[in-house]
Amino acid sequence: MQRSTRAVVLGCGLAGMLAAKVLTKYVDRVTVLERDALGEDPVARAGLPQHRHAHFLLAGGARALDSVLPGTIRSLIDAGAHRLGFPNDFVTFTPAGWQQRFPERQFAITCSRGFVDRHVRRRVLDEPRVDLLDATEVTGLIGDATRVTGVLVRNRQSGATGGVRADLVVDATGRGSGALDWLAALGAPAPAEKVIDCGLMYSSRIFTAPASARAGFPAVTVALDPWSGEPSRSTVLVPIEGGRWLITLAGTRGAEPPADEAGFARFARSVADPVVADLMDAAEPHGPIYRSRSTVNRRRYYERMPVWPEGFLVVGDALGAFNPAYAHGMSIAAKGALALRSTLDRHGLRPGACRRAQRLLARTVRPAWAAATDQDRLYPGVSADGLTRIALLRLRMSRRLMATAVSHEPTAQAVADIFALSGSVAGLAKPEVLWALVRGCPRPEPDSAPPFTPEELSAHPFLGVG
Repeated sequence: MQRSTRAVVLGCGLAGMLAAKVLTKYVDRVTVLERDALGEDPVARAGLPQHRHAHFLLAGGARALDSVLPGTIRSLIDAGAHRLGFPNDFVTFTPAGWQQRFPERQFAITCSRGFVDRHVRRRVLDEPRVDLLDATEVTGLIGDATRVTGVLVRNRQSGATGGVRADLVVDATGRGSGALDWLAALGAPAPAEKVIDCGLMYSSRIFTAPASARAGFPAVTVALDPWSGEPSRSTVLVPIEGGRWLITLAGTRGAEPPADEAGFARFARSVADPVVADLMDAAEPHGPIYRSRSTVNRRRYYERMPVWPEGFLVVGDALGAFNPAYAHGMSIAAKGALALRSTLDRHGLRPGACRRAQRLLARTVRPAWAAATDQDRLYPGVSADGLTRIALLRLRMSRRLMATAVSHEPTAQAVADIFALSGSVAGLAKPEVLWALVRGCPRPEPDSAPPFTPEELSAHPFLGVG
């Protein structure tokens, strides 16, 4: 009689639940262990510290999510999430001026982060092979440096301890992952680790949108400027479920946004353009202001370890966590699930499969890591160590690219594909893009108004505020 197989996934966030869904094809039972108590099926939970701040699920990530869990994007939109075309449904002030709102090339899904997580969690838990144990903290791994065979756990409510045996353990516990200590306790060598911290801090608040703007309203962003040589500030307004706006203020080291009401309003007016502050004045606050410093870039190079234990994988933010200003976290988690599926389709759970999967997972985070850390090294107070000549060349090209994309549609299309994780830099090799990069394009007037459309100006009287 064939033995039943089991996988244990640590963490019920997006990366964990998508990994659990993928694994249902390859094992008989998937058990998800979650540290937080989920008795009320919450949107907000302590293990998701960034849930109160602005998020985008980019087109590449949305397509990956739908590939793993078909129909999810449609059901999110039906439940209240917004689908915004990119760049046409974004009002964006860049260091080079206002981005022209060219026709849709890509898209993004906007809603609160907890809304996505709960929606995906519910759908995956409908799978008959998946179960969840909440209020369960992992305290270590069972096995040795060559093979993991389960996890040690403690119930956070009763204090009871025990072990859960598994053929495969997947660490999706996010930024707070204990995998370094767990592997060390088994005698495994420590992986290399890099941390890049630009000191970014978030302050966010939810607002009830004006009645006319509860559907069909664009996202509005005043972007950070890494090239100024000074602490940078930004604002972003994101339409979310329930006819609300989520407004996030962000500042790098030396320009941190406050959490009091008056300071929040002052900061929103202190950025390069006060458009978000004007919109905030037209809306009604809905709840308190929340701050977060969970913004550090951290990369652990598990794929480079000389020995990798069979039966263990690290995914999501536990593998590579990025400054959330770049909006890559959810999308990279979804693409990581595709990488896991690809490896298991080829190799199943045979010896060596986990090492292959870990290497492929590392490749999925590489582009996002380079984009985030190259730019973050430009902010004051961040060490430039590791900023190679190639990285500097990438940054200079990126700066010119973004300035050209503001007013040149073919370049904006190529940028949209890269930003949305739906295309590669090969799109920049088109003759019309190369010529525009060489020639340059005229920049908008610095005092020009936000590019709301005539239809938006007509439908929303409050856009005349300010």
